[in-house]
Amino acid sequence: MGPKKYDIVVIGAGIIGLSTAMKLLERCPNLNVAVIEKNATEGTQQSGHNSGVIHSGIYYRPGSFKAEFCVAGRASMTKFCEENEIPVWTCGKLIVATDAAGEERLTTLEQRGTENRVEGLRFVDQDEMSEIEPHVVARKALYAPGTGIVDYRNVTAAYADRVRNSGGQIFFNTELNGSKRVSGSTILETTAGDYETANVINCAGLHSDIVAETMGVNTGLRIIPFRGEYYKLRKESEHLVKGLIYPVPDPAFPFLGVHLTQTMKGWVEAGPNAVLATKREGYRKRDFAFSEFLRTITFPGFWKMGLREWKTGVWEINRSLRKGVFLKSLQQLVPELTADDLAGTGSGVRAQAVDRSGKLVDDFRIEQSDGAIHVLNAPSPGATSSLVIGDYVADMAEKDFSLSPVVSSAVS
Repeated sequence: MGPKKYDIVVIGAGIIGLSTAMKLLERCPNLNVAVIEKNATEGTQQSGHNSGVIHSGIYYRPGSFKAEFCVAGRASMTKFCEENEIPVWTCGKLIVATDAAGEERLTTLEQRGTENRVEGLRFVDQDEMSEIEPHVVARKALYAPGTGIVDYRNVTAAYADRVRNSGGQIFFNTELNGSKRVSGSTILETTAGDYETANVINCAGLHSDIVAETMGVNTGLRIIPFRGEYYKLRKESEHLVKGLIYPVPDPAFPFLGVHLTQTMKGWVEAGPNAVLATKREGYRKRDFAFSEFLRTITFPGFWKMGLREWKTGVWEINRSLRKGVFLKSLQQLVPELTADDLAGTGSGVRAQAVDRSGKLVDDFRIEQSDGAIHVLNAPSPGATSSLVIGDYVADMAEKDFSLSPVVSSAVS
């Protein structure tokens, strides 16, 4: 029996892969689309291991994909959730400065957010700060009232339902082993057999660089996994956080710093930090995969990054190993917090692309190759922006794959 044949195969049933498949089928209902996923269900990696924040677009360089996609993504994500009866809460975010340097960075952040057209963004005085977050102590604060929270596992499941209802197929427990280009088609060799497809869209997240390389693409990038570890506040302490409380981030890094976050999962998260993971899906400190760790440390960009940022790396490891150090970071936001308030723990892994010069790739990176599109870097605010990214990739596919979208006739 020959391989299954499709017009497009999307690799990865995460939030971006499923959004892309959904958008393709909305435009081209007659497409024969499949999504393959190595895990047993959708959204098991980054899509299901995040704080669930619907970001507003404050942090990102004006004119970048992140800035443009996030601002549009916040509105589209909130609307999608409301239309699909997915619980969503627009709780607002308070970004606080606790020293003079932080105040300067906060001013720059406000200018950036204003340029990005973030709705309702404003500085608040001490009285309003106390109304928004009564337990915060800070010198200055910036408020983004449109920031919200959702459980992205529910969103990803809704995308999957849309794909199936539109005629697409999703195959789980189907891990990619390799691929080859044959007579204008791509043969994807998987643990569940071969798939033949005219075109491929690589949305493999933590494994996107490897997938691109199996298709002969020299990306110049390497996905370096960073584990973000967090604590949960005990139920009796959740009143200390009304919405989202963030520090002013270090502009040199794409990470937002340890923060306090209400979630739609039923708890308040405190964190995360950012430490190197020794396995791409290394959600626990003890998780280790020799081949994956070797792939990280043999990449020249890793050592260049490490030599330049070793002090930050040591600090993050220190904070990972010592609860008291972690607590001090949180107390800069809410001084009342004590070690007894930190009850449970959890973690996620961020797929961070690093180039050969050791630079952490700050913006989304989506590239093309023969018969394929590769989403190579789409960390936060990737989930917030997933509908917009799906549209963007579908636009690329229409052009590069010569698709014929169905045009609705006007109703007179």
